[in-house]
Amino acid sequence: MPFVDTHLHLEELEHPGAAVTEAVEAGVGRLITMGTDLATSTGALALAEQRREVYAAVGHQPMNREAPDLDALRSLAAHEKAVAIGEVGVDGGHTELAALPLQVEWFASLCDLALELGLPVCVHTRDSAEEVFGVLRARPGLTGVMHYFSLDGAWAGRFLELGFHLSFAGLLTRPSRQELREVARTCPPDRLLLETDAPFGTPHGRRAKQNRPAWLLDTAKVVAELRRLSLEELAAIEETNAKSLFSKLG
Repeated sequence: MPFVDTHLHLEELEHPGAAVTEAVEAGVGRLITMGTDLATSTGALALAEQRREVYAAVGHQPMNREAPDLDALRSLAAHEKAVAIGEVGVDGGHTELAALPLQVEWFASLCDLALELGLPVCVHTRDSAEEVFGVLRARPGLTGVMHYFSLDGAWAGRFLELGFHLSFAGLLTRPSRQELREVARTCPPDRLLLETDAPFGTPHGRRAKQNRPAWLLDTAKVVAELRRLSLEELAAIEETNAKSLFSKLG
């Protein structure tokens, strides 16, 4: 069974089509490319229409100057290959475009949209765990994934208690991230997902300007070793989890 790259930004890669082909050849059978505003959400769907392996999330990340257009995103989310609302969240490290209270307000409105549509959310959390947790906890029934998970075990437990999945990326390949590796080792098997966040988050040891979806295997190898699984066993687990969370994933 092939892996699923549950979070990347294909539009920002120099050669998106070639990157998808390379990923498929490496064993990544499906890719979910993110929207970060209305324009990139539209672009994500366009890429999904071009390749059967590609799916899209439509969203509005916190590093924006304008408020999300919920009506436009609602319309985009009706597309058969729109599998989630994302990328959404709160970024306490980047408040120059939108102050933290405004980011929280936007995030809450996007979570409400996801609940309305019955779609999961792909959540960006940087220096904002308390704010993000508060929004999610107030919305029972909301599902989703904590993208590029990098927090400690205590926070992992809190988000898992809400029913959320944890997605691990290239950060896990750094030998210094032992606490994060322990989170990946002990994450419940039915809540474990993988991503690249390409072109960002290049795995340890790779010398390249841009991360690539094919390099999901770098992270997968670390997770498989931590959990004493073969790559085939891990791929089967991760694909099952992705299809369970993203119900529109073919």
